[in-house]
Amino acid sequence: MSTSDVIDVHEELATAKIGNLHRWLGVIMATLTFFDGYDTFNPAYVIHYVAKPWGLAAGQAGLLVSSGLLGFLIGAAAHGVVADRYGRRVTLLGGLWITSIFTLATPLVADSFASYCSIRILTGLGLGVLLPLAATYINELAPRRVANAFSLWGVAFGWSAGGAFAGIVGVFFTPDYGWQILYWVGALSLPLTIVLHFVLPESIRFLSAQGRVEEIRVLLTKLRPERAALYQGARLRVAAIGVNKSGIGTLLSSRYRRTTLTLWVSAFLSLFCIFGLTGWIPTVMMQRGETFAASFGFGALMQVMSFIGGLACAHLADKRGVTKTGLTHWWAIGGCAVLGLIVLNNHTFNVAAVAAAGFFIIGAQHVLNNLTAGSYETQVRATGVGMMLSVGRVGAILGPFVAGALQQAYQGPIGMFVAIGVAALAAATAIATLPRVGVAAVDPADALAMHG
Repeated sequence: MSTSDVIDVHEELATAKIGNLHRWLGVIMATLTFFDGYDTFNPAYVIHYVAKPWGLAAGQAGLLVSSGLLGFLIGAAAHGVVADRYGRRVTLLGGLWITSIFTLATPLVADSFASYCSIRILTGLGLGVLLPLAATYINELAPRRVANAFSLWGVAFGWSAGGAFAGIVGVFFTPDYGWQILYWVGALSLPLTIVLHFVLPESIRFLSAQGRVEEIRVLLTKLRPERAALYQGARLRVAAIGVNKSGIGTLLSSRYRRTTLTLWVSAFLSLFCIFGLTGWIPTVMMQRGETFAASFGFGALMQVMSFIGGLACAHLADKRGVTKTGLTHWWAIGGCAVLGLIVLNNHTFNVAAVAAAGFFIIGAQHVLNNLTAGSYETQVRATGVGMMLSVGRVGAILGPFVAGALQQAYQGPIGMFVAIGVAALAAATAIATLPRVGVAAVDPADALAMHG
């Protein structure tokens, strides 16, 4: 058989043009992360309604926001090993079922601080799967030349849109229907879960790592129909079976250690900033004299700007191949914008600073997710992304709690702005030290196998 009859699966994915299957799977991942983003930012709007009835101090209110993130931490840490061993599809569906069931349970059962936080932890177990695994899935599908931008549209767009929609529901529906309406709307993820059981395929790169050649042939035909005839008779070159080892030990091995630790520190600081700010921004803006509608609208503004900022950063990364430089600048500028809130308080500047925080700080996090996915090989990618976001969620848990405690200690938001602004500058410094990354989907040193 001639070499022309041998097809490298990974190269087929990397050089493909964006086609109908790309778009369809991108829409699916965006829809998944829509519900993730929507649910993640709901507690920021719940605080306004439950703080007084439940007798919450500022620190407790911060814990209310953080409780779901504790479950997220566990889910993000645990799912990677499952996804790398059993597949992206079954793990995504499992996470979506957990999220949907406990989202529906929230307005039915949560009637106190303790019950609300307990259900949020359980919901977070599912949420901890959706975002990191969607990032892994879309990264394994994305053509090389548009990897960052395609991943942003397929993951960050849905997440940002969901977060913004939570603000819309918070502004227009909670005054009439109470905070519970946030979760009745969120429970619409249940129909999506059922549909995905029938339409969501497995990741081609995972199938390749498993040597499941006939399934790869079918999906490649759908992905690149213009080459369907070639796929039917060709032999497919895939990753050798037996290299599917993943775990924290691998991430901390000499090969990955510096990259892993740098990504973990950056994610911790970034998510500390994001959740510290977004968890409190509606409440803080009311304290600064903004109206109810405007204060809730700041949360939606941050999410809209985060996608635009992430897309701009991703475009620069794809064009110039300098992702870490873009992240360094993005976090540094975002940190300065937050620090500016310490000295200025008027509506125009509040809008500009919050928009800048969304554009630069949250926007950079979207790109960090994809940078992490591209830093590891297929066999450890889900574990790598999951652990990065799991460590990051420690920062996300601390963010709202520390922000609340600082407001209580200093009788206002100044201490919170200082902590978040400095953390963003520290994230910029950390990511600037990241070694050169961009690991191929399968390392050249890995053995390759031919399957007919």
